[in-house]
Amino acid sequence: PPEADSPASYTGRVMLYSSMQENQILALKEGFENKYPNVTMDYYFGGTGKVLTKIATENQSGHVSADVIWVGDPSDYLDMKSAGILSPYISPQAININEAFMDEHHYYIGGRLMSAVIAYNTDLVSEEDAPRTWDDLLDPRWNGQIVMTDPGSSGSIKYFVGALMNSPAYGTAYFERLRENGCMLESNSTATHLQVAHGTYAVGICMDYIVSNMEEAGEPISFRLPERDTVPIYSPMGLVAGCPNERNGRLLYDYILSKEGQAILTEHHLHSIRDDLGNTPDSIQTVLDSRLP
Repeated sequence: PPEADSPASYTGRVMLYSSMQENQILALKEGFENKYPNVTMDYYFGGTGKVLTKIATENQSGHVSADVIWVGDPSDYLDMKSAGILSPYISPQAININEAFMDEHHYYIGGRLMSAVIAYNTDLVSEEDAPRTWDDLLDPRWNGQIVMTDPGSSGSIKYFVGALMNSPAYGTAYFERLRENGCMLESNSTATHLQVAHGTYAVGICMDYIVSNMEEAGEPISFRLPERDTVPIYSPMGLVAGCPNERNGRLLYDYILSKEGQAILTEHHLHSIRDDLGNTPDSIQTVLDSRLP
């Protein structure tokens, strides 16, 4: 038999609920199952809104089927923590992660970093003409040419909207003006990015890593990081209280935070949450400093 605690000694299954793009979940599944050949990683994939609805429904019936939850927005974890859905867990990998990205009681920890950006269709808009700031999207030249994801379905866009709403420079008035300039809402992140790539809209409020993956695949889409008021988003993970496969849940949680797991994410254009993987302390500090009030 395999030695205790060797990768081969872990058996059974583990279930992840996540709002990440499916190709990234599949890349993590491949890496995890290569490392732990006797554990199968199952997953449920959907926008943050869909995942949270599934969790709430299951919780009401008394049993959440996930072992690990990984959706877009830290505020959702405060709700899950107070509802008793999450279990505290201190991963041995947490030593490499800035404490600003973790819950003080260890109910959740950031698993990846990403940024809201201004995407544009490269067939319709030149790099020099692309909007440089959030305020540039209010220019009449973009009237009816802007798309973003409904913040009710996307945790990361909800975080972006919350950040700008809480900033005196933007507030509610910014989004009223954006709507007046014909900004349309899409039901999910994938659709938003495809609408820009297909040229239905010239520009969009998008996520950096999704745009980069599409650009790499040859789609006519690129992005600008706004010249001011960038909105970096850290996306937390939590272990489910009383989950069906707790040992394997901890194993997957640790794997995602490990150098190997984070390297898989950076290959897919996400930014690592770790201090020791391409993120200098300066770049982590920039993320912390640039969080709008």
